Amino acid sequence: MSELIQVEGEVDFVQYKNDDGSFCVIDVKTEDELIKAVGALGNVEEGEMVILTGEYVNNEVYGRQLRVAMFERSLPTTEASILRYLSSGALESVRPLMAKRLVKEFGEKTLEIIENEPNRLLEIKGLDKEKVKAIHADFKKTFAARALMVYMSKNRIPTKYSVRAWKMLGDPAEVLIRKNPYLMCGDGIELPFGKADDIAQSENIPRDSEQRIRAGIKFVLRQVAKELGHTCIAVEALKRDATRLLGISGELFDKVKKVSLEEREIYELDIDGVTFAMLDRYYKAEEYISRRLEVMRSITHDNRIDYSTVIDLEESETGIHYEEKQREAINKALSEGFLVLTGGPGTGKTTTLNAIISLFEQQGLDVLIAAPTGRAAKRISDLTGRTAKTIHRLLEVIPSCGDDMMFVHDEEDLLECDVMVVDEMSMVDSELFEALLRALSVTCKLVLVGDSDQLPPVGAGNVLRDIIDSGVMTVVRLTEVFRQAMESDIVMNAHRIVSGEMIDLKKRDKDFVYLCRPKAEQICETLVELCSERLPKKYGCKPIADIQVLSPTRKGVIGTPELNKLLQNGLNPPKKNRKELKTLYCTYREGDKVMQTRNDYTISWKRIDGSEEESGKGIYNGDIGLVRKVDTSTKTVTVDFDGRMAQYNGEMLDNLELAYAITVHKSQGSEYDVVILTLYNGVDNLYYRNLLYTAVTRAKKLLVLLGTSQRVAYMIMNNGKNHRYTALRKMLVDGAYNDELRLAEEE
Repeated sequence: MSELIQVEGEVDFVQYKNDDGSFCVIDVKTEDELIKAVGALGNVEEGEMVILTGEYVNNEVYGRQLRVAMFERSLPTTEASILRYLSSGALESVRPLMAKRLVKEFGEKTLEIIENEPNRLLEIKGLDKEKVKAIHADFKKTFAARALMVYMSKNRIPTKYSVRAWKMLGDPAEVLIRKNPYLMCGDGIELPFGKADDIAQSENIPRDSEQRIRAGIKFVLRQVAKELGHTCIAVEALKRDATRLLGISGELFDKVKKVSLEEREIYELDIDGVTFAMLDRYYKAEEYISRRLEVMRSITHDNRIDYSTVIDLEESETGIHYEEKQREAINKALSEGFLVLTGGPGTGKTTTLNAIISLFEQQGLDVLIAAPTGRAAKRISDLTGRTAKTIHRLLEVIPSCGDDMMFVHDEEDLLECDVMVVDEMSMVDSELFEALLRALSVTCKLVLVGDSDQLPPVGAGNVLRDIIDSGVMTVVRLTEVFRQAMESDIVMNAHRIVSGEMIDLKKRDKDFVYLCRPKAEQICETLVELCSERLPKKYGCKPIADIQVLSPTRKGVIGTPELNKLLQNGLNPPKKNRKELKTLYCTYREGDKVMQTRNDYTISWKRIDGSEEESGKGIYNGDIGLVRKVDTSTKTVTVDFDGRMAQYNGEMLDNLELAYAITVHKSQGSEYDVVILTLYNGVDNLYYRNLLYTAVTRAKKLLVLLGTSQRVAYMIMNNGKNHRYTALRKMLVDGAYNDELRLAEEE
């Protein structure tokens, strides 16, 4: 990064500003020159005096620009600058003509009078008490935002966090942050804890204060949820990490933890003799899931009917013969109203599911089909011939800041369905499943479909695995691989991997190809050659649309960031007529494959299908799209997510990255015609069996494995899955035990 410099001047022209101020383009007039500055500048207006801190970058179209990291601002003081400020629309209630009258009457004291002596504005012809009140309120609101920016800048906090804080906390943001800077460490703002500590120090908040320690405890729990997927961790581990982060004694931790428990910020519970701690959001989510499933279990307890004859008729109608386990699954789904259907590739999950849906529909029941991602929804829609939607789209997201989910459909506005089918259930985390259950009537039947041997969800929790492991809900596992599937080496090797058997890497006659590449540079060289030439020539596949490169890691030479640079240059190199936008972390070029890296419920999108136009909000973690347009004047990138067109600019681009290569975790729920899996010596705990299994099962037509047989063998033998600490299994078991006691007492 270049050396940071500081520039002081007056805002001469606001060329572009998005709705939330997270990306602005302005001209600033200094004593010596007129410079162009870009960055998160909030509600900056013409006529303001600003001090900008940042670095100069060269834009191919617009030349030298100052990329702003931090900025300070002050109100204009001269008559000319005040007039420009008010005329620019800084206050919604002041039009240009009124701005002229105000400045003509009050001169350099105009803003001071609006703030402190608003009644004097009644001296202006055309202003009444209501209008004066509106002008004063507008000024107070604008001044609060400005004051927050100035306050943050003095504490050396990057402007993007100021913008997030303003969106989350509104007018009282500065007052709230001065009292408790650690508010900014939560979802939606996500300021690093150390930065919050810096603000706290400037406010003379003691390092052993209760609010700091409570915030530190929650911060640790949030981090393990975000980075490791745990909804709970052992109290001893929490104590170790929190005391290290906060630099406090164990005694002080115990004292403040007790307060957090009393305030119900966190919960404790015993799991297999160990005391675990949870954030309230995850405790409430898993406790609600447990209670709802317990209700479903009790409703279906005496409602078990044998549907064998109906299944026989379905076989006659479709010409499909269902094997024993498939018949069991169909029967239980119909009779009990709850089923987990699991099994590996080629075991007939889709065939079984189609029969279940068909028979429910024949009973006159309304069936909805959902999946966690857009790609997964499209896949199950293609396989069943019925409309499927993402869970988020079914529930209808209400845009909100941060990762907190709010939906139109909940207990007060239920989804209209008699049966809910959820595919790729292994990807559904605790909070999303809670939200779905809240939107279903108590009598709604539920069918959960997924492969429990795949990786756990990106979000916190492990719902499918917990339900299966609890042993208290109805689960049918399909194990028989059908003859047609047995012809696929992808399918057969996947089953060998999950069983811990070594696979034959010498076979190359079908859809599974191993190329020995012991060195990282060999992997990279072969990778570009395969994507750009060999595979398209031999199989007729499209390099960007049909081929997906997977890696176990983001780090190192075969980490996804490095592979993406390599593949972008090889598959979508710079061209004279191909526009691109460079940011601090990435270059986005028209034609690039990109991926959203976190849920954003506020992004607007439009889908134009023939004569119909559909719009909505929300792009989600793992969604993959293509860059259709780059507008260098407004610094915007338009991305096509399977027909949903969304515009990105400013801070939004931080949540977008190239997707020629993605991690295996991010590939969950998707299938690709061709998968190239890169394996190279790295951190051993990243290379385990169900990661390899998940990667292999992403390929539909061809899988190419680049690496060494030793690394493949290590992964197959290493069955130490990424263990997730959750409370759901324990809650389900306890609920079933209490249910049995109740039934025994009733008898």
